[in-house]
Amino acid sequence: LDIAGKAADLQQQLHAKLGVKGRSLEHALLRAGHRLPRGARARGMEIVAAQKLAANPKLARRLDAPALKAAYDGLSAHLGAIDVADRRKGKLLSLAGSIAFNLLVVIVGFLVWLWWRGYV
Repeated sequence: LDIAGKAADLQQQLHAKLGVKGRSLEHALLRAGHRLPRGARARGMEIVAAQKLAANPKLARRLDAPALKAAYDGLSAHLGAIDVADRRKGKLLSLAGSIAFNLLVVIVGFLVWLWWRGYV
């Protein structure tokens, strides 16, 4: 088991796909927060727990290799499916929609004020 390598790879994927920086995988997962679904966060925390156990040779024997591989594969697949360009486009469209709505509210408020004052 190359847990440290897998943790570093996942940390690099988190940085590339979500823009999350962290001192360790655990810190990066905590910073990702709601951007990761609960299941993906849980898989990441399994890797973090295994990384802590692997530091001790006697406790490293307790690690379940197939479960860790499944956790790594699941989180890696989820991060691989994230389209960075689509996320960026969604953020821009959300910002544009918010600005358009606020502008519409201000214009309607101004027209109501003009009507109330008797200018229209």
